[in-house]
This record gives sequence, structure tokens and C-alpha cells, in this order.
Amino acid sequence: MIETTHAEDVATVSDADFDATVLGAGLPVLVDFTADWCGPCRQIAPVLDAVAKEEAGRLRIVRIDVDANPATAIRYGVLSMPTLMVFRGGEPVKTIVGARPRRRLMEDLADVL
Repeated sequence: MIETTHAEDVATVSDADFDATVLGAGLPVLVDFTADWCGPCRQIAPVLDAVAKEEAGRLRIVRIDVDANPATAIRYGVLSMPTLMVFRGGEPVKTIVGARPRRRLMEDLADVL
């Protein structure tokens, strides 16, 4: 399970509820493919928590632990952590690999928000 210290604005999803939560969402959804052992994942977690609060009406952010939920990671070809994948209308529309500061993340997301 992901650390419980994360903001409640970022939900945790699993292989079992990924389709309903992410693919069926009305808003664009940024999926953080993460793992407990991943240092850069821990580095970007507070950035994603802040963005989730600020963009609550325009973007939903969820986390999925790739070790506990390998089927979804395999399905979308996720090989490195963190991988951030934006889904809109049930389809992946943007993939960002690696941690980055908030300003750069927002620049990278500008075309999908």
C-alpha cells in the first residue's frame, strides 16, 4: 500500500478498480505509476499532492503501486517509475517519465488541461 501520509486529494487505485476510476472518469486523470522503493516517486509525491488540490476542478490525480498492481503497468507499457500518464475519455493522451519540479510538471501538462 502507498504511504498514508499522502493528501486525500490523491486517491489510490488498483488493477481491480482502474477501469472504473480512471477510464470512466469525466475529468482528465493523471495516473502516478509508483512504487514504495522508488526514491524519485517519493520526491514527486508532494508535488502531485499540491497539484491535486490546486487543479481539483480540472484534473484528478490517482496513484497506483506497480508492485501490487502489475497488470495495469504491463497493460500501458510502464517500465520506469515514476511514470505519469494522463487519461482523457478512457485513452492515454500524455506520458511523462521521471520526477520534475512543480513548474515544469505544469508546463508539461498545459496541453492536456
